[in-house]
Amino acid sequence: MARVTKPAPAPAECPDCKGRGETAETVRVGSARKSRETSDHQTALCLSCWGSGEATD
Repeated sequence: MARVTKPAPAPAECPDCKGRGETAETVRVGSARKSRETSDHQTALCLSCWGSGEATD
């Protein structure tokens, strides 16, 4: 009789990036005193999971 093994549970997704591995940052222009936000966004690597999309302990 062959043994049946259960599949490994799926890892929990990162709460910061919701499992995508990337976050969107708003682009700011101007100097530190007179900066303003634009409607543009820049994609950045999620620093919590380092782009894996999996939650860390």
